[in-house]
Amino acid sequence: MKSARWFLLPALALASAFAWAQGSGPTDPQIAAIVVAANQADIDAGKLAESKTHSKDVKAFAQQMVTDHTGVNKAAADLVHKLGVTPEANPTSDSLKQGGAENIANLKPLQGAKFDRAYIDHEVTYHQTVIDALDKTLIPSAQNAELKALLVKVRPAFVAHLEHAKMVQSSLPQAQ
Repeated sequence: MKSARWFLLPALALASAFAWAQGSGPTDPQIAAIVVAANQADIDAGKLAESKTHSKDVKAFAQQMVTDHTGVNKAAADLVHKLGVTPEANPTSDSLKQGGAENIANLKPLQGAKFDRAYIDHEVTYHQTVIDALDKTLIPSAQNAELKALLVKVRPAFVAHLEHAKMVQSSLPQAQ
C-alpha cells in the first residue's frame, strides 16, 4: 500500500529543512521559496477538500486553510518584493511542490469518509511538521529581521490550524 508514502511526503519535505548543513541553514531567498511552496501545497489541498467533502467541519477547515495560507503567501510575496529578494528554489521547496502534487493526486480518487479522514490526517501531520520547521530551521536561519518577524507572526496561526485539525480529526468516523 503506497498510502504511507504519499501521506508523509510533504511532511518529509519540510523535515528535510532540518537537514541543512550544521553551521548554516537555508538563506532568506530559500526560506521565501519554502514558505511559498508549503503554503501553496496547503491551499491546493484545501481547495480540493472544499470541492469534495460533504462534512461541514471539514469544509470549514478547508476554507480556513485556503484563506489563511493565501494570506500568508500574499504577505510573503509583498515582503520579498519590498526587500528585492527573489525566492530561490531549493531541494526542500522542490520536494514540497512534488509532495503537494502527490498528495492531491492521492486524495482525488477518495470519496466520503475516506477522503475526509485522509485529508485531515494529512493536515495534522503537515501542520505539526511546519511548526517544527519554523522553530528549528526557518526562524533561526532567517537573517532579515522583517522575514524573521513574518515567520514569528504566522507561527500562532499554524498552531491554531493544528489544534483545529486535531479537533476535526477527533470528530470524524474511522474510514472503512
